[in-house]
Amino acid sequence: MEKTKIVLAYSGGLDTSIILAWLKEQYDCEVIAVCCNAGQKEDFAAIEAKAYKTGASKAYIVDIQQEFVEDYIWPTLKAGAIYENTYLLGTSMARPLMAKKLVEIAEAEGAFYICHGATGKGNDQVRFETTIKALNPAIKVIAPWRIWDLQSREDLIAYAAAHDIPIAQTVEKIYSRDENIWHISHEGGNLENPWNEHKKDIHVLSVPIEDAPDEVEYVDIDFEKGIPCGINGEKMDGVSLLNKLNELGSKHGVGTIDIIENRLVGMKSRGVYETPGGTILYAAHAALERLVLDRDTMQYKNIVAAKFSQMIYDGLWFTPLREAILAFVDKTQEEITGTVKMKLYKGNAIAAASKSIYSLYSEEYATFSADEVYNQYDAEGFINLFSLPLKIRAIQKEQREGGSKYKDKLEKKVVKGIDFIE
Repeated sequence: MEKTKIVLAYSGGLDTSIILAWLKEQYDCEVIAVCCNAGQKEDFAAIEAKAYKTGASKAYIVDIQQEFVEDYIWPTLKAGAIYENTYLLGTSMARPLMAKKLVEIAEAEGAFYICHGATGKGNDQVRFETTIKALNPAIKVIAPWRIWDLQSREDLIAYAAAHDIPIAQTVEKIYSRDENIWHISHEGGNLENPWNEHKKDIHVLSVPIEDAPDEVEYVDIDFEKGIPCGINGEKMDGVSLLNKLNELGSKHGVGTIDIIENRLVGMKSRGVYETPGGTILYAAHAALERLVLDRDTMQYKNIVAAKFSQMIYDGLWFTPLREAILAFVDKTQEEITGTVKMKLYKGNAIAAASKSIYSLYSEEYATFSADEVYNQYDAEGFINLFSLPLKIRAIQKEQREGGSKYKDKLEKKVVKGIDFIE
């Protein structure tokens, strides 16, 4: 009789290594391990071999880097979405794409179960499961952290030792990490006490600021319709461009943040995130938008960006609202074409200069020198109309309170274009 097939989101790390063995032990099932290559620095051949050694009947290594960059990272960058003004959504963007691949493989394999290693306290369980329900509601989800007796990563380490499962984690070095081409996150361990400063050796992608070079480095980033397309005048595909900026940002200690964030499930958590290339891109993209977009569009786009970031964080990628917001964002990006010169130094990514054929900045209008296009006297009429509600409010307030000093002085005469109140 054919065994039940379970598709497992597999990384070869602590949690999923234990889960693979646990699934076989609990359900006497066939486990199909799926590892998505989202740009993390891993030996994928070793991960595949480990999956088979731990008991997988089949193992997939799926390269999702290009799709991740083009269909998830670039739209989020164009939106300017930053969760709680700090987090650049590295894990949040990757989960819906990974869940999509799990569904595709489950359908191809004839499996009706998908298992993930997200904890019952975290956001990833929501991100995986909302995507699965959106794409194939017939698939059932198994979430071991919500049903097994193991309660901590220390328990997992003990389980691995008892079942002869090779792992890299120890009780002393127990950070939970998630890495892809956009970032790496660190949680757990000594970070769980917010009074502990994170240790210098936590860094994986970027050097600590203290160890960054003492010399400034400049890099020109080209954009076309809001999408990064070149570095220092050289056209590049998205994956190559992001890898190059990761190298530059890492060298200069750019993009490391240590934050307390509000999880979707209702608790606060602390994480250290390294996003070197992404931090450079966000600063450059924002600078180009300031050059090109009008004030009203920028202000409304900021409102939309906050909503977009909340949706991505909450796992709502495959929703009509997310698609509608992106349609608005794409409209705003039609003229976000140009170049931004970024200055990298000691953890800073500063937009030093920008240019675009669609720039709304005019030196002729903005100059403090004499010009032929702006009559400064016109500002008086503008200010009179702009401040009229305030003026009327002050007059009416005084009248309600029985005063008359404003009313008595409202007769005025105009002399050489200047209003005098007698």
